Amino acid sequence: MDDKRRLILDQALALVDERGLAAMSMRAVAERVGLTSMALYPYVGGKDALLDGLVDLLHQELGSVVGGAADPDWRTRLGALGRAVRQLAFAHPGAFPLMLNRSAAGASASWLTAALRGILHDAGVPDDRVPRMARMICAFLLGYATGEVTGGLPAASGREAGDREFEADLLDLVRLVEVTVRAA
Repeated sequence: MDDKRRLILDQALALVDERGLAAMSMRAVAERVGLTSMALYPYVGGKDALLDGLVDLLHQELGSVVGGAADPDWRTRLGALGRAVRQLAFAHPGAFPLMLNRSAAGASASWLTAALRGILHDAGVPDDRVPRMARMICAFLLGYATGEVTGGLPAASGREAGDREFEADLLDLVRLVEVTVRAA
């Protein structure tokens, strides 16, 4: 990624983290990087392209956290991936819902699907069931985390209770995968 583009996307993400997605405009981002609004266009395109860039940036951040996890146990890797998705949501609550609502345009987005497919393959899920299971797990992780940070899910009574519920849900995902493997 071009250094100037990365700087612009980093500043856009920082702006959303500080003031929320509604506060992000081409003008506000341009002010943060010391450019005019028009000077942003060669690097990030219009506002839609900037939002797509934020999604790509979030995927890169998630990939950098999880990408190095080479634990041979698929259960451990699935849990680590789930926790990393949730951690990213809490780190960037204003921008995170974009991951659920916008498709990522950049190459980094495919790693999440590839990671889930690798986990499912290692678990022994039949090849013809892997895409569906990967979509289901991805939808759960992104949807759950989005619901938590936006208030769209009924809140657990405190962060610790929410953590326990999420860990229980991760165990349920593991059981779902195990049942799928046994049924094959």
